[in-house]
Amino acid sequence: MSVLQTARPAWKTDEVMLLEEECAKFFTRELKPHVEKWREQGKVDRWAWEKTGEAGLLCMSIPEEYGGAGANFAYEQVFMEQQVKAGVEGFGASLHNCIVAPYILHYGTEEQKRRWLPRMATGELVGAIAMTEPGTGSDLQAVRTTALKDGNEYVINGQKTFITNGQTANIIIVVAKTDPSEGAKGVSLMVVETDEVEGFRRGRNLKKLGNKAQDTSELFFDDVRIPTANMLGTEEGQGFFQLMQQLPQERHQIGVMGMAAIEKALELTINYTKERTAFGRPIIKFQNTQFKLAEAKAKATMAKVFVDYCTGELIAGRLDAATASMSKMLLSDLENEIIDECLQLFGGYGYMDEYPISRMYADARVQRIYGGTNEIMKLLIARTL
Repeated sequence: MSVLQTARPAWKTDEVMLLEEECAKFFTRELKPHVEKWREQGKVDRWAWEKTGEAGLLCMSIPEEYGGAGANFAYEQVFMEQQVKAGVEGFGASLHNCIVAPYILHYGTEEQKRRWLPRMATGELVGAIAMTEPGTGSDLQAVRTTALKDGNEYVINGQKTFITNGQTANIIIVVAKTDPSEGAKGVSLMVVETDEVEGFRRGRNLKKLGNKAQDTSELFFDDVRIPTANMLGTEEGQGFFQLMQQLPQERHQIGVMGMAAIEKALELTINYTKERTAFGRPIIKFQNTQFKLAEAKAKATMAKVFVDYCTGELIAGRLDAATASMSKMLLSDLENEIIDECLQLFGGYGYMDEYPISRMYADARVQRIYGGTNEIMKLLIARTL
């Protein structure tokens, strides 16, 4: 039960509610007990992907003919929400389910879809997308990685960094220039099956402020040869358009996870302030505590309504880039604001790593950066003025 009393959105059907319960049980029973180990080793064990696939929770929004459940984004949303609420850190399934698989579904050939998607649904293949480079972040037109045609192959050369699932993924969509002279029009998306190629190397599993259980990596491509059939789309130069088409779902997904973190932070903090005493009474009895939590709950309630609205628009195919950018920007900003206030109410314990609020504080910070920085979100929103 959420600490927020918002109305149940129309897209949250009885079937979705049942899935929500199943996801909560799955994360709590199967994955949560292993989080400490994953934090120590810096990545989630490979078996967790296969276990999630066996439970039918990977690629749920992919059509049944390609191994998915034929569901919509509502199913992916409750999966993400329950992962956050269960405290299963580092499991990059949302990127696998909601970003990598949809690229293949929307732009892949029939042969590509039948080859890769069923294996992604079982967890045999773990997906990643390699956009960012050491000198290129939000400006994807400036990527320097190349994929140059040589007969019936493309030869990929370049370096990527900050790649989620980078140590684990064995199917990676690489943003590369097939025509370096063409700027945005020269960008294409290439699918690299890491077990099938030579010249691919994983660099460091990067040490980060938060998300300690998430493998985030450098990747190197040194004369990596892939068949021309591994390009997504029917012709070269479609990559930038493909990226722009899929970004609304990616950005709203960040908003969804931010909202789930806000709800969890409020729940943890309300419970803590009811139990913790100071000067002979629970700290929730102090007016400052009440006002801080009341303000947080009011802001969170408005945010929840907006997130649910955006999800409805996404399911209906109407979520535009600017509104998705609002979801990403507003929710990630609010997530950081509310978790900071919640940590303060925990006092010294809030700074201790053993308390979930401490980890949530560190994990929240990247939400304002990846998927396009919040400054980029403001530029995209400003274009609609």
